[in-house]
Formats: sequence, C-alpha cells, structure tokens
Amino acid sequence: MEATIRKLFVFWLLFLASGCDKFEMRGFFRAYESVDERFEQSQVWNAAHGDRTLLVNSDNYLLYFMGDSHVGGTANLQKFFNDAIADGAIAAVMAGDLTTGHAEDFDTFYQQLPPADSLQLFPIAGNHDLYFHGWLKYYELFGSSTYTFTVQTPSGSDLYICLDSGGGTLGARQLEWLKETLAAQRGNYRRCILVTHVNLFRIRKTTSTNPLVEELQVLNDLCARYEVDMFITGHDHKRNVVQLGNTTHITMDALLDGFKQAGYMKLYCQAGELSYEFVNF
Repeated sequence: MEATIRKLFVFWLLFLASGCDKFEMRGFFRAYESVDERFEQSQVWNAAHGDRTLLVNSDNYLLYFMGDSHVGGTANLQKFFNDAIADGAIAAVMAGDLTTGHAEDFDTFYQQLPPADSLQLFPIAGNHDLYFHGWLKYYELFGSSTYTFTVQTPSGSDLYICLDSGGGTLGARQLEWLKETLAAQRGNYRRCILVTHVNLFRIRKTTSTNPLVEELQVLNDLCARYEVDMFITGHDHKRNVVQLGNTTHITMDALLDGFKQAGYMKLYCQAGELSYEFVNF
C-alpha cells in the first residue's frame, strides 16, 4: 500500500512539473535519439574534426570542471569562465546539463563562451540537454559528446575520455568503443580520466537517468583493469567522493544560478601527480 501511495505521489509531482517550461515529461522518461544514434553522430563529427591534443610547455597544468549549469541564468557560468582564464587553466570541461534543452537556452549558453584562443572547451551532453529535442541543438553548436582529448607535457601525456550518459546509459556501441579505446590507448598515457554526466555512485533518490547495474559492474571492472585514475561526473548536484580501488569517483556540485552550494572543481596535474579542489561561490 505504501509503495502504491509513493508511486502516485511521484506521478503527481511529475504532472505538476510538466507545466514548467524547464521540464519535459516526454524527455524525462526517454530521449528522442537513442544513445547509439548519438554515439554514431559523435563518431562522424570526430572523424571530420581530427585529434584533440593540448600541448603544454610545463610539467604542471590546470583544468577546470563544471556540471549542471542549467542555463537559463548565466552569472555563475560567467564567473566559472572568468576564473578559469584568470587562473591560467588550459581548458574547461563541462560535464552535462549545460542547459534545459530549449534551443534558446543553448543559444544563451553559446553566447557566454570565451574565445577559443583564451580557453579550450570540452562539453558533454546531460539528460536535460536532451529535453525538447535538445540533442539537435547540442550537435549543431558543439558536435560530439563522445570523444577523447589528450594533454601532452614535456614529461608525459594524459588521456581524458568524455562519455555520453545523458540517457542514463552508455549503450552497447559506446561501451564497446570505450573498451577498445582503453585497450588500445591506455598504455600510452601516464594518467587516464573518464568524464561523463550521470554519476555512478548515487547520493540521492531520483526517478530519472539511473545507471544500469550491469553497466556499472562493467565500468568498475574497466576502471580497475586499466588503472583509471579519476571518474568525474555531475548530475546529483552535490559533491561526493568515493575511492574504489585505484579510481577516485568525483561527483561535482551544480553550477546552477541560485543553488545554495553552487560551485566547480579544479584539477591539478603537477609532474604527473593529480589533485583536485572544490570551489564554491
């Protein structure tokens, strides 16, 4: 009886939320494009745009990470970019839920981006970015949501793998690509960091985009087998750090304007050693 009441309450809340122009009932349950379709389009984009390598003259470098800006509002987003540039970050990684999925919010987000010669940008799609046919606009503005980039320093190179989990799963094709990428490339790099939107270790109950248990097992096995150093995510809006074997799993605070604990994360690499710092507004 209690389970039935809880389900009815959840559906009542969803019904109320469906009247909000930042929420889409259809997109809440299922993305318009399948993860396999988005992966194939990302691969086409990757093939056309070539390798993404950042060359750094120093053995030390800094990356900025954020997630869940949910634009709309742009105050925190602008502070994030301004801080990154002032701090000398070589790039900013944006781990999903950049917008609400509305085309006009994507346009607003895009207008806030700094010039490419001041800060390299690496976006990933989140579940909210897929609402309201949002993938079409994401792909138009940003292209791929599944790709790798590397950072090359005088003493070694590091591999960053960006994954599309916006629909709650990597899907069969993307997961196979991840396995092949790790098998072929991991041994060539000093450090390996995975980045996606949906966090593997949940810290709050939610009815949307929960990762599949079987997929979690495969991902944890891959992290152990290929000595993945970090797995960086957003989605839950609240920071959380879990150490599982060699891998540090990090969930970031949301960057969302008006959010009580809004913030971002800095990732330092100093002579090959990784460390991180949370920054709150």
